[in-house]
Amino acid sequence: MDVQYMHPSEQLVLVMNRIYENGMTTTSGGNLSIFDNEGNIWITPASVDKGSLRPRDICCIKPDGTPVTDNLHAPSIEWPIHAGIYKERPDIKALVHAHPPSLVAFSCARIVPKLRLIDYVYTSLGKVALAPYALPGSLELGAKIAASFAEGYNLVLMENHGGMVGAINISEAFRRFEMLETLATIQINANKLGAPRALRNIQKLTSPPLSSFIPSSATPAECAARRDMVKLAHRAYKKDILSAAMGNISFRLDENSFLITPKSKDRNHLTEDDIVLVRNMHAEEHKTPSFGVWLHKAIFDTHPDVNAIMSACPPHAMAFAITEAEFDTRTIPESYIYLRQVQRVAWERLLGDPQEIAKLISPVTPVLMLENSQILATGDTLIRAFDRVEVAEATARSIIATKSIGDITHISEHEVEEINTAFRLPR
Repeated sequence: MDVQYMHPSEQLVLVMNRIYENGMTTTSGGNLSIFDNEGNIWITPASVDKGSLRPRDICCIKPDGTPVTDNLHAPSIEWPIHAGIYKERPDIKALVHAHPPSLVAFSCARIVPKLRLIDYVYTSLGKVALAPYALPGSLELGAKIAASFAEGYNLVLMENHGGMVGAINISEAFRRFEMLETLATIQINANKLGAPRALRNIQKLTSPPLSSFIPSSATPAECAARRDMVKLAHRAYKKDILSAAMGNISFRLDENSFLITPKSKDRNHLTEDDIVLVRNMHAEEHKTPSFGVWLHKAIFDTHPDVNAIMSACPPHAMAFAITEAEFDTRTIPESYIYLRQVQRVAWERLLGDPQEIAKLISPVTPVLMLENSQILATGDTLIRAFDRVEVAEATARSIIATKSIGDITHISEHEVEEINTAFRLPR
């Protein structure tokens, strides 16, 4: 969804509704703002239900610091903090502040999440500052947070308070904020399994760019595939499998063509037109496919039976991807049947030939755990690939939960053999 022509008040309502619905703030918590090109600050109001905001509730503060008198409500008490940050950082045009549970946990422990746990998070976000505690709404707190932004930080964790993220627009600020909360959740889950493994020398993963082509009119099959991919992306977002910035879906149309999600597009607001057609490794004109396009192509080339791929960073399954903990699918029969043996892939291998990773896929290993990167699942249909990621996340969640109860007992080798025989599973 392109929000550049939406009124600032509408943008703020759209994002705050999303933050609230995603459990990243409470009825009374958090504040968002936009600095427009006339020098006005548009900001969420004080003491108004964040779950039912309307555009007319949003407050506007003029460049001289006076609020517009026809506003229904008073602006957030923290509006001076926002104003101070905008003064220090003219490149920042939007701010998100909220109290999501995992970031609050880190703020109470007074440590920042380890961004080096996931490659894409680190290369996308950079560094996180930790601002000392001060009274909410106070000049002291504003000065401490503004000082962190003045040092060049775009993400600030506030001791015993929450987080604040700045960006060029409100959509990007939200994506960064959500990504940081996702990382924090993954790290918390990983701590229940063992010591998280941070990457030392992260190289930004790159791939050769694709030249473009002008496609002819779409066939009914392509239109249906675009529709199904968009619906599945929205569903996966609601299930906390995809996030706004992380995760990809692809679908094979024929031996030379496939569809894939685009780079830098919010997964919850994807439309059919956003999906990128790739034909003979040329991308649809004026569109950029996601970074995973070369790996997805290698998998399609290597496995004619694979028609769909989904890669994602679900918060429980990824806890295994950043630790040495074993991910054993023999928890319940359904987990074993759909996932079989999940193959681990060292992060360093992602720097090599995609064909070598593609060869790891098989009927016995339909899911890859790309360490410190993502979970990748394949299927003959879109729903099968999605189901496998969903089952992987549910299985990981169950294993982590079991640790608070007692030792896990897996299905025995004899019982696994019974399942293999009864369901005619490949060996």
